[in-house]
Amino acid sequence: MEKLKVLFATSEAVPFAKTGGLADVAGSLPKALAKLGVDARVIMPKYRSVKAGGGETAIDGVKVYLVENDDYFNRKELYGDKFGDYSDNLERFAFFSRQVLERCIKENFRPDIIHCNDWHTALIPVYLNTVYKYDPFFENTRTLFTIHNIAYQGCFQKEEFPKTGLDWALFHIHYFEFYGQMNLMKAGIVYSDAVSTVSPTYAKEILTKEYGCGLEGVLQTKKDNLYGILNGIDYGVWNPATDTKIEKRYTVETLDDKYINKEALQKELGLKVDCDIPMIGMISRLADQKGMDILARVINDILSMKVQFVLLGTGDHKYHVLLEKMAKAHQKNTSVNLRFDAVLAEKIYAASDLFLIPSRYEPCGLSQMISFKYGTVPVARKTGGLKDSISDYDLKTKQGTGFMFEEYAPEALFSAVRRALTAGQHRSAWRELVAKVMRLDFSWDVSAREYVKLYNRIRP
Repeated sequence: MEKLKVLFATSEAVPFAKTGGLADVAGSLPKALAKLGVDARVIMPKYRSVKAGGGETAIDGVKVYLVENDDYFNRKELYGDKFGDYSDNLERFAFFSRQVLERCIKENFRPDIIHCNDWHTALIPVYLNTVYKYDPFFENTRTLFTIHNIAYQGCFQKEEFPKTGLDWALFHIHYFEFYGQMNLMKAGIVYSDAVSTVSPTYAKEILTKEYGCGLEGVLQTKKDNLYGILNGIDYGVWNPATDTKIEKRYTVETLDDKYINKEALQKELGLKVDCDIPMIGMISRLADQKGMDILARVINDILSMKVQFVLLGTGDHKYHVLLEKMAKAHQKNTSVNLRFDAVLAEKIYAASDLFLIPSRYEPCGLSQMISFKYGTVPVARKTGGLKDSISDYDLKTKQGTGFMFEEYAPEALFSAVRRALTAGQHRSAWRELVAKVMRLDFSWDVSAREYVKLYNRIRP
């Protein structure tokens, strides 16, 4: 069979532009596909943050096409500013989606698969099946549409529909129409050849009313072509053996050096320097989705125990206020850092004993995979990718890789934290657990093979 050709269409990619996990996927998965012999290429908008000259660059040898339009993309932020989303986002990403297909023709690159990601690229399968339906250039091109977070669907007012350049007949309950608005994600799901999400459990969850955000019915009609493939992480980036930002590099064989990082962070943040005090780390968007509402109700109880709590993140104003108040009340054992700080993030992964992820829902989650590599044991809710990547630890059998809770309730979260702290008192068992989680493999190699299987399933 001829070499598989895949064009990865994305609104962001590391190292050029990033607001969330999609950028990490776009910067890592195509590289892993290329290693497997796929002709993988990436296409994204040329934002102000992209410094490369011309319309093409590369990520470790993977060709990246940049779509230029200064009116649309030469802005400080990707999707919006402090006042909210940019008012012309529909025009911006409709333009980008058309340009993805035009660029294929210009470069004479006939992809077997265009791998679309989230609502920003949802118009690509639509254009391919309408405007370009009879274009022989795309005769053998199929589309995969990946949902990274179904809560963000690309909804716009009905009156804006002409900006897509499509026939009004498509503003219909079976295509774009969604409670009187137009919904790009819905149309992307309908028109793509297959749909995937970023973990097997999330693929099942979004078929339900609780997690489907109104699209569960549309997804039910697609469920024979709905797949869940767990994201991976790039160990070239996340690795305590090579991390230059932490105090002291370490491996499973030099595990004692992890605690040099703990002492260094305690000093830096003004906490008591004592390796025996369990440190709980949390790096998160401060929002209900991330479990902040249930954490808020037990944070006082957690901080009243013999622990240190280090938080990094920004988000809803109410949580900024609450956490600042907590930090004042528990100055001796709490460090609240309400900002984005990539260096501090790596120090927290390296220094902490436990990593808190109490999410209401989590499509995949990368922080648990990163924390594993740094020998930091997760305390997490059993949902989405967290359920697929963490197994509950049992002190008697020594089976498991973290501390899980199922019910979305403050008491369940508190109980999981308490179980983790109890397990930590058993020194040798804890050390075994830390060494075990550091050896886990969540590299992209495994996931990339699953994607290749899926691509081959849907190509003609």
